[in-house]
Amino acid sequence: MRKGNIEHPSNGYKIIVVDDEIGIIDSLSIFLKRSGYEFTGVTDPLKAIELVKSEHFDLMILDFIMTPIHGDQVVEEIRKFNKELYILLLTGHKDLAPPLDTIRRLDIQGYCEKSDKFDQLLLLIESGIKAISQMNLIKKINNELKDTYEKLERSYMESIQTIRYTVEAKDAYTRGHSDRVSEYSVLIGKHMGLQENDLNTLRIGGLFHDVGKIGVPDSILLKPGKLTDDEYSEIKNHPTIGAHILSTATIFSDLIPIVKHHHERYDGNGYPSRLKGEEIPFLARITAVADTFDAMTSKRTYRDSLPLDIVKAEIEKCKGTQFDPEIADAFLDILNNHYDEIVAIQNRYIS
Repeated sequence: MRKGNIEHPSNGYKIIVVDDEIGIIDSLSIFLKRSGYEFTGVTDPLKAIELVKSEHFDLMILDFIMTPIHGDQVVEEIRKFNKELYILLLTGHKDLAPPLDTIRRLDIQGYCEKSDKFDQLLLLIESGIKAISQMNLIKKINNELKDTYEKLERSYMESIQTIRYTVEAKDAYTRGHSDRVSEYSVLIGKHMGLQENDLNTLRIGGLFHDVGKIGVPDSILLKPGKLTDDEYSEIKNHPTIGAHILSTATIFSDLIPIVKHHHERYDGNGYPSRLKGEEIPFLARITAVADTFDAMTSKRTYRDSLPLDIVKAEIEKCKGTQFDPEIADAFLDILNNHYDEIVAIQNRYIS
């Protein structure tokens, strides 16, 4: 009977072995293929680095003493572009292993001495594969959760956008106002050196800051003349209504302080909570400046837009009373020295 090559079913895991002794490569090839692993053997450590760049491997078995570079140098290069590869180091003798701090720094998961028997190495490989399997499972779950979260977030965003557009459809002033407030707020945030996550909150918070106007009667919202005290009290409910709308979804929790408190005043005479100074959420203080600026520079049914010099004088006058002085100064600097950025925003929303 003629003996042929025995096919061993693959377990789906790919192992690359790097050793400049071809005998070790051949022995591990038989041993690992018999255990169901997909095997790649390389005697040139530089070629191994290129292979890891271009192909996926789950685990690397790596000799320490090689030419032209040692195993720790191989790992050093690999860790520049691959942080996840599970690496086991082989040493001719334990005294030749790299220092423990090097093993930790390069995230080498284990090492063992070379031997004619592969029992210890097999245990390390099996342990490594279990760790890789768990890591892959966690990654898969995280990706599924992220995908679910993103779909949920899109759904809520679409729902709130619908409410926002409903408000804009019945209030000509609001149309474009929220977009400009969003962009002005982000512009202030950038000039104040805020991080990207805060800028994103300012962007979305600005878009939705007036969403509570959906709960204000049309007779008040669309009234062309001066509001009565009772009517003005109704208008003042829109921040609380908006916060309540957004509170139904936890993904909007960062936006609620902006929506609820963009009409607070630095001196404590604003609404709805009469917060004062730094009690007012910082991003809400930024949105308040942007909101007021757009209100002053927008044409209304009862007045034309105000000239820039009057707007700047009003912001200067209201520092420390209506506005946070630091934020007001930052916006005045934009108006005085970067006004082209303001004009660019306004031009995007010319109807």
